[in-house]
Amino acid sequence: MAQLLTINGLSAGTEDKPILHNIDLSVGTGETHVLMGPNGAGKSTLGHVIMGDPAYQVTSGAIEFDGEDVTQKGADKRSLAGIFLSYQAPVEVPGVPLYSFLRTICQMRPELKTTARKFRQRVAKISEQLEIDDSFLTRELNVGFSGGEKKKIEMLQLLLLRPKLAILDETDSGLDVDALQIVSRGIEAYRADCDGALLMITHNTRILEKLSVDRTHVMVKGNLVAEGPASLIDDIDANGFGRFEGAVEKDEA
Repeated sequence: MAQLLTINGLSAGTEDKPILHNIDLSVGTGETHVLMGPNGAGKSTLGHVIMGDPAYQVTSGAIEFDGEDVTQKGADKRSLAGIFLSYQAPVEVPGVPLYSFLRTICQMRPELKTTARKFRQRVAKISEQLEIDDSFLTRELNVGFSGGEKKKIEMLQLLLLRPKLAILDETDSGLDVDALQIVSRGIEAYRADCDGALLMITHNTRILEKLSVDRTHVMVKGNLVAEGPASLIDDIDANGFGRFEGAVEKDEA
């Protein structure tokens, strides 16, 4: 299978704090990978660095996406190339109606351009699938939305944009059972309809129950310390991250 995302020797952090250390990670086209680790391990930072978040600086290594080195490219260029990042805490954007935002971002992608009527039909179909009321489309982007509603809107964006790689950062965080089922439905639809690759960032296994996972990665203190098949998730679910944390502490000593 062709490699879609290849990360070699990546170290990154903020101006005054190194966070990621010599990361090697590859995701094949259409694969589902899971990145797990305790809170504060650097998982979200890796997602943001892959996306090109300017808050983080790459100090060494390279990121290649779909055959192109994107290490120095901005987030907008990476988005247009087909990378999508869902945020752990989606931001509110006052003054920007949700429908106008969705229409604008889709029009920026040549392969997604369509007539206004067909776009309305696409949005209506996906909204029904995700149980999003039509009234949400005229509201300001994420303003006054609950945590579950914001995550549904991110699933709406995911299914509209059909990215080659979706990085889902703690998508299950703070969701009740009903919202989790709907978000899981959106992820399943993305895998079935878009044939895109997934990098799921989480420390909770609930959202992974219905996914067919190809590889599991474990991060501790900014280091990728283990990689294995889907069965590694069950091991972590049963035994936690203690042995991985212990291995890093031993190396540091």
